[in-house]
Amino acid sequence: MPTDRQPAGAGAGASGASMPIDPDLPARVPLGRHASSVIRERWDILAVIAVGGAVGSAARYGAGVLWPHDPSQVAWSTFAVNVVGGFLLGLLMVFVGDVWPPHRYVRPFLGVGVLGGFTTFSTYMLDAHALVGAGRPAIATLYVGGTLLVGLAAVWFGIIAGRGAAALLRARTGRNARRARMTPEANDAREGRRLP
Repeated sequence: MPTDRQPAGAGAGASGASMPIDPDLPARVPLGRHASSVIRERWDILAVIAVGGAVGSAARYGAGVLWPHDPSQVAWSTFAVNVVGGFLLGLLMVFVGDVWPPHRYVRPFLGVGVLGGFTTFSTYMLDAHALVGAGRPAIATLYVGGTLLVGLAAVWFGIIAGRGAAALLRARTGRNARRARMTPEANDAREGRRLP
């Protein structure tokens, strides 16, 4: 029986490429470790997640206040929050994994904290329950299924947009690096300027 587990996200993905290892986990975590030792070692991550969660939850609450709904109606603010949050999560996955340099607090703050607090499964289920209670089970079913499908599509579009933005950033930094390596004469010739 193994005494260690592989960190979340480790291993080869569908394309055979190595997946990024979760930077918040040590390479080996002994089984049976007491939770208090993990909390003592990672209190800073928990604090960052808590602050991010407060920010994200406040933003979700603000969306509900700005776009209120009757319990017998579809909660479009919750739907919009979950779809926007899904898009941003997809975008964030690409930027954290492929664009930004590794940082201990970025993913916990933005992904788990802010976007985890912003998006909501519990409010979404309460809204569906309210629709059923109001005698609208068909609308509740469409709301539940539609939110899942559109949310997953939003994550996918976020990943596509993130990859596109990352490619543009790589092209721009590559072009700037080539330009920096060129001699002043070559730069002038490329830009159409004549030397005296």
